[in-house]
Amino acid sequence: MPGLNHLDGTYSTRSGEATTEVRRVGSAMAMLATVWIVLLAVNIQAGDGQSVQMDPIKSGFVGSQVELRCIFVNSNPPVKISQVTWQKFLNGTKQNVAIANPSLGVSVLAPFKERVTFKQAAVRHRTPSLEDTTIMFSNLRLSDEAAYICEYTTFPAGNRENMVNLTVFARPLTRMTLTTPTIVARPQKRKMTVATCLSANGKPQSVIKWDTRLKGEATFQETQNSNGTVTVRSNYVVVPSRETHKQKLTCIVTYRNERITDSVVLNVQYEPEVKIDGFDGNWYLNRQDVSLTCSTDANPPVTVYQWKLLNGSLPSTVEIRNNSLIFKGAVTYELAGTYVCDATNGIGTRTGLVEVNVTEFPNNPPPGGREIPQEQHNAGAVIGGIVGGVVLLAAAATLLFVFLRRRQRTFKGDYSTKKQVFGNGYSKAGGLPAHPPIPNNLQYPDDSDDEKKPAQIAVTGGFEASERDFDGDAEDLKRPYFTVDEGESQDYDERTLAFQYNPGTEIADDMVSQTDGSVISKKEWYV
Repeated sequence: MPGLNHLDGTYSTRSGEATTEVRRVGSAMAMLATVWIVLLAVNIQAGDGQSVQMDPIKSGFVGSQVELRCIFVNSNPPVKISQVTWQKFLNGTKQNVAIANPSLGVSVLAPFKERVTFKQAAVRHRTPSLEDTTIMFSNLRLSDEAAYICEYTTFPAGNRENMVNLTVFARPLTRMTLTTPTIVARPQKRKMTVATCLSANGKPQSVIKWDTRLKGEATFQETQNSNGTVTVRSNYVVVPSRETHKQKLTCIVTYRNERITDSVVLNVQYEPEVKIDGFDGNWYLNRQDVSLTCSTDANPPVTVYQWKLLNGSLPSTVEIRNNSLIFKGAVTYELAGTYVCDATNGIGTRTGLVEVNVTEFPNNPPPGGREIPQEQHNAGAVIGGIVGGVVLLAAAATLLFVFLRRRQRTFKGDYSTKKQVFGNGYSKAGGLPAHPPIPNNLQYPDDSDDEKKPAQIAVTGGFEASERDFDGDAEDLKRPYFTVDEGESQDYDERTLAFQYNPGTEIADDMVSQTDGSVISKKEWYV
C-alpha cells in the first residue's frame, strides 16, 4: 500500500514488501482491481455535489495580515478527505505552501514557515475534520502577490480545487521638505526649487498635486523600482521675493482612495523695503510737532538706520530717535528738502526718500479728503482779486452816479442869472431893479491886491439913477463885495446895503451863498 512518509508532500514505497505481497495474491489482485474500478466509478458519480469554496480576490498591504479562505463542501454520502494542499501559482509554476493531513498533521514549507498558519485549531491537532482549511498570511511581502490554489484529495472522488488571487499593496512613504533651510531673495530674480514632495515606494503609484497661492510651477518625476513599487517626486519652483515670505505651500498625495497632505511655510529672507512716513503735504510755517519715520519691511529685521538730507545737512533743530526724525519747535523754511533713509539688514541695504515742502499757510483739504494743489490755490486767489476789484469799482461808480444825480435834481437854474451882491448894491433876478442898475458883466482881475474888486466892462440900455446918484457914491463901489450866508443874523449898516435891505429875514431865509461869491434865491431856483 502506498504510504505518506514525509510532511513536505513527498512519497515513497516499501518496494520489498510490495513485491512479496503482489506475488502472494496473484490472480486475486486482478479481481480486486476490477471491483475497485467499479466502486470508484460509483463514488465519482456520487461526488458531483462536492466543491471547494474560496474568495476570488483578496488583497492586503505590505506588513499586514490577510486571510485566504478555503472550505470543502462535502457530498451526501460524504467522501473521505485524504489531504489538503495549498500551492502558490506564479508564472505557470506551482509551489507548495502548506499541507494538512489527518494522520500526520500540518506542514508549512519555507519561505512561508514563519508567516502562514491554518486558522482552525482542529486542523493543527491532527483531526480528521479538514472541511475548513483557511490559512492566515501575516507580515505580507510584495513577493507574496500571486494566485493561490487550495486542493482537496478525496477518496474515492479524487481531487477538488479552487483558486484565489492575492494582491499586495505598498503604502508609499510621503514627506515634504524645504530644499534649503534659508531661502534668499536676490535682485536677479532667479527661479529656484523651494520645496520637494516625495511619495516613495508606492504600489500602485501615487498622484501629487500642489495647493498654494504662490505663482510658481511644479515638476514631476517617476521612478520604477525593482520590487514593483513606484517613487514619485515633485519639486516646486518659484522666484523668491518679499511676497513669497510666509506663504503656505501644501503637497497633496493621492494614493488609491487616500488623501495625504503635508505643508510648509516658506521663510524667505530679503532686503529692506523702505518707506518714509510723516509728511502729509501740509507742513506750514509755525506748525508744531512734526516728524518723519523710516518704516521698513525686512527679513531679518533692520539693524541700522541712517538719515541724511540730500544736497545738504540735517537741520539743527532735528533729533534722531532710532528710525525717526523729531523736529523740535515750529516749522520753518529750513526744514524743506529731500530726506533720505538708508536701512540695512543681514541681506543688504535699501533706501527710501521723501520730498518735504513748507508753505506759508495751512493747506486744508476739502471735506472729501483730497488735497487741493497749490496751483489751484494761486489761481483762486488771482480770480478772487479780480472779482473783488471789479465789485469795488462798480460800487464806487454807483456812488458817484447817485451823487451827481442828486446834484442835478437839486439845482435847475442858470448860474448866469444868480443874484450878485456888491459893495452897496443888491439886485433881484426876474424883475426891474429898485436901486440904480449895475453893469451886467463884471470882470475881476486875477490875483490883484484888491481881492475880487468889480470892474465895469460895459453898460447897455437905459441905466439911469432914480432915487440916488450911483456915480456920486464912488467910494462904495471900491469896497470889496461879500456874500450873505443863509442863517447869518448879523446886522449890516447903511454903507453896506444902501437900500436898507433887511438880511435877517430875506437873505437868511431865501438866499444861498455860492463858492464864487454870489447868492441865489431858493424860492426861485430850487424845487
